[in-house]
Amino acid sequence: MNIRTRLALPSDIEGIFDVRTSVKENHLSREEMERMGISESVVTDMIEKSLCAWVAEDDGKVTGFSMILPDEACLFAAFVLPKYEGRGLGRRLVGLAEQELFKHHEVAWLETDKNSRAAEFYRRLGWIEKGNVSESDIRLEKIRCV
Repeated sequence: MNIRTRLALPSDIEGIFDVRTSVKENHLSREEMERMGISESVVTDMIEKSLCAWVAEDDGKVTGFSMILPDEACLFAAFVLPKYEGRGLGRRLVGLAEQELFKHHEVAWLETDKNSRAAEFYRRLGWIEKGNVSESDIRLEKIRCV
């Protein structure tokens, strides 16, 4: 196994969407994402216009990714293929996203299901719960270390 992380490229779009639709928790189909305005063309455009996404790959196959909304200080997504969970990829990918967010913002934020494994994962990485955004979702924030 030869896993590395790097900046995402437009050519990674298919792999990114494969990862996103393969997860067990917070699963979305391509059709559901399309209805939310998250299409391959939208994500490709974002990657081409800003430093906003990173991938983990194993021998050329995308195994995970993270993505930010740089202007909004938001960690928008971080997902890893189920068979690659528990190997530190999520931590590395979130670290890359945080590094970029904290170049421009004092505080970064994200939203996730309050009862999810993701919420616990982010808490272990130092994200602090700031309140409910709905019955099921919470907002977490992290302050840049000086």
